[in-house]
Amino acid sequence: MGQEHDWQYDLDEYIRQGEPDRSEKSAAWQTAIGLQDVDGLRTSDYLLETAKEHIEGKIDIATVQKRIYNYYEQRDVRMTSEQDTKEADIVASRIAELLAEKTFQFSPAELQSIHRRLFTGVFKSAGQFRTYNISKKEWVLNGKSVFYAAFDSIRETLDYDFSQEKEFSYANLDAAQAIKHIAKFISGIWQIHPFCEGNTRTTAVFMIKYLQTFGFNVSNQVFADNSWYFRNALVRANYNDLQNDVHATTAFLEQFMENLLTGARHDLKNRYMHIDYSVTLQSAKPEISKCKNCTLEELAILREISTNPSITQKALAEAIGKSERTVKSRTVELQDKGLLRRKNGKRNGLWEVLVEI
Repeated sequence: MGQEHDWQYDLDEYIRQGEPDRSEKSAAWQTAIGLQDVDGLRTSDYLLETAKEHIEGKIDIATVQKRIYNYYEQRDVRMTSEQDTKEADIVASRIAELLAEKTFQFSPAELQSIHRRLFTGVFKSAGQFRTYNISKKEWVLNGKSVFYAAFDSIRETLDYDFSQEKEFSYANLDAAQAIKHIAKFISGIWQIHPFCEGNTRTTAVFMIKYLQTFGFNVSNQVFADNSWYFRNALVRANYNDLQNDVHATTAFLEQFMENLLTGARHDLKNRYMHIDYSVTLQSAKPEISKCKNCTLEELAILREISTNPSITQKALAEAIGKSERTVKSRTVELQDKGLLRRKNGKRNGLWEVLVEI
């Protein structure tokens, strides 16, 4: 796990070309394909070729999905392994569609909607909360299972967690503090395990959409490369065996998110999370502290500017999903903090980020 797959080389080329539309679509497809790894699934070569046509603007996402459906309908012989590939292809195309949409509602209903849209026609229970208790043997836990929420408490527990998060303010938190809090919230939602199947992929898409509300375009290679690590990090965030000195910790998930959001370079190895593995976790705070006291919103702005120093405030507002007024205020604040400056005037000048991102 964690090594680059052949399909990533193909899709990376669109990002290297630097065309915004193609780059954004390619990043979404990388995440969509990579996320199938959390359930041990692999997409087909046919999906990759179809995704390329979508990235190049030759076909829209609806045509992608129609082609995939027809591809499997027309095949005469269906092996069990092909059924898994069919699921991976269908769900990957739907994840790519969801990540491209700019809509999001922070609610349990949104979580249900994501599951329904991803798995309709794949699972009979698409969009429905599970109606029985579950356990799952985990490699990272030596075959033991996380204790998931009781099926008859799912709705009530989700409502409580969402209400607590909705009331929480990130206004005065730096990036490290914010990441720690989001990691705790997301791992809690995953532990409730609202759905019988497809829970991790649904949680991942929800998390990406939620992080986009902070101004981040997070559909990138960190998820594509490390989706299995992401799942194991969620497991370790929700498992205690006090008799053997194993404690639930979000530290692994925080490292994943710090790589995702701040450009930190933690070595994300699944074996580090195994309960029998002894390793000292190194915090990414030195990476984050290069932008001391930056909020997630400010960090998102600096990252956009660092990749495009000539970006206008209007384009910056569109990129991070905030108003122009907010962007103007934040860029002034960043300049006051000595983290950003404008060179050669307002009209023809360039932004210069004065901190390593």
